[in-house]
Amino acid sequence: MTQFAYVGCRTTRARNARGEGISVYKIDPRTAGWSLIQVLRTEENPSFLALHPTLDILYSVHGDLDLVTSYSILPDGRIAPAGRQSTRGRNPVHLALDLTGRWLVVANYRTDSVVSLPADDGGALGAVADLCEMKGTLGPHKVEQNYGRPHHAPFSPSGKWVVVPEKGNDRITVLRLDAASGRLGIVHHVSCRENAGPRHIAFHPSLPKAYVINELDSTVTTYDFDDQAGTLTGIDVVSALPRCFCGNSRASEIEISADGRHLYTSNRGHNSITTFSIDGDGQLTPGHFTPSQGETPRFFAIAPDQRHLYVANEDSDTIVPFQRHGDGSLTPAADVIRVGSPTSMVFRDATRTASA
Repeated sequence: MTQFAYVGCRTTRARNARGEGISVYKIDPRTAGWSLIQVLRTEENPSFLALHPTLDILYSVHGDLDLVTSYSILPDGRIAPAGRQSTRGRNPVHLALDLTGRWLVVANYRTDSVVSLPADDGGALGAVADLCEMKGTLGPHKVEQNYGRPHHAPFSPSGKWVVVPEKGNDRITVLRLDAASGRLGIVHHVSCRENAGPRHIAFHPSLPKAYVINELDSTVTTYDFDDQAGTLTGIDVVSALPRCFCGNSRASEIEISADGRHLYTSNRGHNSITTFSIDGDGQLTPGHFTPSQGETPRFFAIAPDQRHLYVANEDSDTIVPFQRHGDGSLTPAADVIRVGSPTSMVFRDATRTASA
């Protein structure tokens, strides 16, 4: 099945970036090759993207600004600007829609807040409905933990909770979103290891487990996740780096395969993707460390067909396709995609777009 890939990037001199805007690619179902069909020049740093679950709408936050934008997805896969709203905070780094598509939640990294914005029946965003300040005790790293730095705000699989790793506070906070008003309420905090720098979280598809990639110490923490109460309990910590690596590295992204058998993380510095196997109890065992074939793998994503994993190497301006094998290992596949300073990507079926 033909698919489209939408790629966000950084664009500004302040970020030493070479991106131009949101890039749209058509993916050939036979060869897995990517063909560029559009580069839409947007407001600066369209750094993280999200698709509406049912409508032909793409959303983006814009790093270093206070802005979230929306785009109509046209029948040929291209996009056109549709709207914009303030996030009431600086440097929004992540956004997620609830399961109904009625609320968008955004993490404001620089000003330590999470906000909710309403989306109408057509996907258009309204002004911020609520702002939840993420006040906490800063960690010991004087440069990377000088403010709270909420970095991720996904919904739990049930849609009941918004779970926010706070890199600067060495803490994870669970929020409840009121579906009527958009009000955000804190229901749970869990403290992390000092100087861990929790960045992103992934939920197991069938077990009551969640896994957090810790940026500063390059580890993965496994949590028991109680979806009824919205609580996390840490049970295990493993390194995302090989024992023989003695240099500096910062962990970045985390994702679990759809079958729940493998977990992947990215390492900026070691410039690799780590593959962990997941046993029947949810325990992690590191298995493979695959070079990312580029510099600074800030982001990666498993394709919807689960056969490929695409790595966005921000500082070498490439997206590298890897084939996934039964044991979770990765091998380079197809041609490298050249794109300036890539930082995120999302995938969409062409049949869904054609039905717009």
